[in-house]
Amino acid sequence: MVQILNQVQDDTKDWNNHTMHDICITMVNTNEAEDIVRCLTSLFADSKDSGLDVAVVIVDNHSAEDIEPIVKEKFSNITVLRQEKNEGFGKSHNKAIGAVDATYYFVLNPDTTFPAGQGFLQKCFSYMESHPKVGIMGPKIFYPDGTLQYSCYRFPTFLQPVYSRTSLGNKGKGKKIADNFLMKDFDHDKTQPVDWIMGSAMFVRKQAIDAVGVFDERFWMYAEDSDWCRRMWEEHWPVYYVHDISLSHVHKRASAKVPGIVNALLKNKYARQHIKSWLKYFLKWRGNSRFYY
Repeated sequence: MVQILNQVQDDTKDWNNHTMHDICITMVNTNEAEDIVRCLTSLFADSKDSGLDVAVVIVDNHSAEDIEPIVKEKFSNITVLRQEKNEGFGKSHNKAIGAVDATYYFVLNPDTTFPAGQGFLQKCFSYMESHPKVGIMGPKIFYPDGTLQYSCYRFPTFLQPVYSRTSLGNKGKGKKIADNFLMKDFDHDKTQPVDWIMGSAMFVRKQAIDAVGVFDERFWMYAEDSDWCRRMWEEHWPVYYVHDISLSHVHKRASAKVPGIVNALLKNKYARQHIKSWLKYFLKWRGNSRFYY
């Protein structure tokens, strides 16, 4: 049965922290109310008979539109946490994770939808219960047109973004590096361990979070998912791609809307943020490009 959560107040938070839910879905809203309603409508329709105790926490990054009355008109299991400024991806999800106690946390992007009749949450829950050593699992992800979206990766080398974002990655050594990062040689119809999975859909074990920690808040956006998975591996919590559980994801790629690194740095704030996170990531890991898988 889905646990009904009331408005965000200290006493509500205390109550939530003393209630162990099966799953807490964490989402971040930055003027994406329409996407969130669409996402949750499809998820709850697919999971209505799961028997799981599910909580949802939405962190609102000072959006122009108040999302709370919108979602609470349609759903009865939502907690909304408001922030006075955009705190970025990792810090916002950390706030959501800290608000509710759960056995598993499902870090989820608003621009996702769930195929009807799959039993997505039940499948994720059952997989993790059957594989108690797995720290994070990621589903197969499709674009809305049904084509495969690359969502599991090898850890990046320092020059990988250069090859992936420029014509240098179209042939020769550059193409080999870019394709290796995207795991184009990987069988996406097979469940296997991977270096890291995209932050748009990460199903994470609380026990692993307790051991490893939450997202590193030095990353405002980008690289926090790769960093989290690397830390999971370092603490012996494997990361798995699970091929027979799936969802659809638009993948807006805000940082890639302006082509070319130099042009993007001049015109696209998200590209600049991506570069900052890239540099922070490699400074943190001191050039360690070890591949786990």
